Amino acid sequence: MRADTVRDLCLADRRAAAAEALAGGGGVAAEAIARELADDSSPVDRWHVVPVLRRIGAAAFDPLVRALLDASTDEAREWVGAAFMRLGEEALERYTATLSHPAPHVRRWAVRGIRHCDEPGPAALHALLPLLGDADPEVARTARDTLLDRGPDLADGLVPSLREIRREGPGRARARALSVLAGIGGEAALSAEDLAAVERLIRVKAPDERPVALWACWNHWIAVPGGDRAGIMETLGLTGPRPVTFALGNDIVDSDGHDAGDGGSEAFARVFVTPELDGWTFVLGAWCDPCGAERSEDVLRLCTRLSARYGQAQAYYYGAQGDGSAWLVAERGTVLRRYCETGEGEDELLTLGEPLPFERARRAELGLSPEWDAAQESDEDEAEWRTAAFDLAPELAKALGVSPLDIGPDTRARGAGVLAMTPYGVAHGVPTGAYRI
Repeated sequence: MRADTVRDLCLADRRAAAAEALAGGGGVAAEAIARELADDSSPVDRWHVVPVLRRIGAAAFDPLVRALLDASTDEAREWVGAAFMRLGEEALERYTATLSHPAPHVRRWAVRGIRHCDEPGPAALHALLPLLGDADPEVARTARDTLLDRGPDLADGLVPSLREIRREGPGRARARALSVLAGIGGEAALSAEDLAAVERLIRVKAPDERPVALWACWNHWIAVPGGDRAGIMETLGLTGPRPVTFALGNDIVDSDGHDAGDGGSEAFARVFVTPELDGWTFVLGAWCDPCGAERSEDVLRLCTRLSARYGQAQAYYYGAQGDGSAWLVAERGTVLRRYCETGEGEDELLTLGEPLPFERARRAELGLSPEWDAAQESDEDEAEWRTAAFDLAPELAKALGVSPLDIGPDTRARGAGVLAMTPYGVAHGVPTGAYRI
């Protein structure tokens, strides 16, 4: 099989004929493809060869393993590996058998091959368990990540084996086994001994901990003056508080925020309630979203109640990856302002109240009229304001009190932070996950 035939896959007018010829060429064609992938100077794109390799089937496996071993550079090896791991379910047994290969990078790509199978099944996932203690850290991490990704649907079958690793070792597999247990089964998957150890670690770390800033891709929070954590939780209907470190609380908020960004309603199950920080208490989590369709009206109601009890209450959203801002400000039982600028088509429908002094001042800084009417603004002025408002929530929060995105070791803290269940969490449970403590 000539290299020219493989390279014809790069040419739109020859691709179909080349693919047919290669697909019928069996192992010989697979050898030619593998050589091209392992050659840094080859123009062949893995996305063109993967469909052909899948049609060749089992005969492509060994040539690609040899190419993984023979590739002269890391970049070439990545190209070969990217094709190798996409051979599909037909190669599942071969991937599983290759987990014991003496070359670490071959083991790693075999693990990725299992991860890319639509239904790897219990046998393949159980075969990954010994690799949690692999001598090569990258192989061990890849095995852990694959079990976290593919294991939740088979958690009942994996949990006993993972618990055995926790009890019996090997030692270097124990920490990863714990993270997989938490990730696929949550707290219920942990043994009583492991759960007690986690709680003990939190108790040991919390007293000496200093505040750290919240920083997630999607940040949602409610801010209330003072430190009446119990009263704030009562007003919000939060229950089951459990002590957490800042690292743990923030990690959970970040993870749940990603679930919310992907449309996952489990993101509303829990919140991180901070200690009193520079005179404010924060409730952090996607459940506090003042502008999302699922939560906006309830957050409006809750902030109104909080402000009637504590004089003020604010709710914010800030998308740190350029996903916009929103704010809700209530005082003494009345909503003064709600404004959203997130790029969604119906943002304007959520607008309530008159612009805040901070908003007017920012418009003046931009050279825009502080008293604006969107219907009368030019397109350029409207675009300039919207661009500025996209990143405004943290600045506004700081101007009106304290922003949890700006707290740090020097922030005055009183009390301890807790993770609390929302009414949604009580009714539906919480997502599983492994988090930093």
